[in-house]
Amino acid sequence: MKKPDLPYLEWKTVKGHQYCYFRLDRGGKVTRHRIKAPPDTPEFMQEYWAIRSGKRAKPVKTTWNALIIAYYESPEFKSKARGTRENYRRHCEAIREKNGAKDVRLFRRKHAIAARDALSDTWSKANERLAVLSILCKKAVDLEWIDRNPVSDISKLTGGEYEAWPDAMLDAFVRYCEARDLVTARTVYELCVGTGQRLGDCTKMTWDDFDGEYMAVVQEKTGEKIWVYCPPRLQAYLETLPKAGRHILAKNLTTPIGKRAAQAAVEEVREALGIMRGEARLVPHGWRYTAARLLAEAGCSDADIQAVTGHKTLAMVQKYRRQADQRKRSKRAQEKRTR
Repeated sequence: MKKPDLPYLEWKTVKGHQYCYFRLDRGGKVTRHRIKAPPDTPEFMQEYWAIRSGKRAKPVKTTWNALIIAYYESPEFKSKARGTRENYRRHCEAIREKNGAKDVRLFRRKHAIAARDALSDTWSKANERLAVLSILCKKAVDLEWIDRNPVSDISKLTGGEYEAWPDAMLDAFVRYCEARDLVTARTVYELCVGTGQRLGDCTKMTWDDFDGEYMAVVQEKTGEKIWVYCPPRLQAYLETLPKAGRHILAKNLTTPIGKRAAQAAVEEVREALGIMRGEARLVPHGWRYTAARLLAEAGCSDADIQAVTGHKTLAMVQKYRRQADQRKRSKRAQEKRTR
């Protein structure tokens, strides 16, 4: 190994390995900075001149990487439901991948807005990213790394609400799956609409959870255990479904398919039906609201609908109750017309 002929370099051998340091002696005060790049490489020269010119970034303890680790270890994170923790972790890891070594103290409001706007094509994901950034910045305030949360009061994007699927599109989805024998996509659909549960909860359903009438569900988001009576359509469909493993949506004998795999199977059909994006966009989470709508239109009470969907609050349930009541009142009123 040829050593560069440059001033201020000091070489040390430790256990057979040679290390290079930039050494300065100023009035008896010696400082050393290790140069990690191999000698005779452009990276070595870049490090050398960055140190010599004083432009080499000094290591800091207040990095995003350190903040995320601190948040993972906090009671605030550990007390969340498992589904919420998994969702937060996905956002945290995306933030860490891009900004892990950067100093949290340099984070500004404009950076949070830029992060939100970069995900503007998926408004719900953009708003989730903003929420996680705010949580992390609040943790940085608690650690006394920063004085205030720069994400506070930044407005969320609006892209509409999750919509229940219209009957025509529900039928189109089923027809497409049947014509191409898309069992996974069809099963995801039947479980989501039939039970009114979130897609992630449906992927974890086992055959032991189903007793022929009821499906036992532990909701990831809420941690609540509920028993959902399966309507005749879902019961009949499950009777025809071959058992490929412990789970209804089985990857192998003991493991279910992942949420991403289920989403991918559904996306194939949504793409073909032209409902992946734009004004016609419909998402799998809308099946949960489809179930609420169908129950409301059937005349079920708010409490009955809540017993199926497991919503902790009545706000969403009441929304579909109002819509169903409005439809019925409209029909009743119009049928009274003579012209």
